[in-house]
Amino acid sequence: MGKYVIKKSTKDTVQPYYFVLKADNGQVIATSEMYASKQGAENGIASVKNNADSVTVDES
Repeated sequence: MGKYVIKKSTKDTVQPYYFVLKADNGQVIATSEMYASKQGAENGIASVKNNADSVTVDES
């Protein structure tokens, strides 16, 4: 099963936290925006989980 991984950028920035979604094989399949705190990244993961079922596919 895939997993979310919270990371902290090595760059000096006011929004150093982000998360990636990794597939079973370890490949990164999604990268989030940057967040000011680890809690912000955790909230972002929760939002993706909560909204994933209601998302439509746009083939344009």
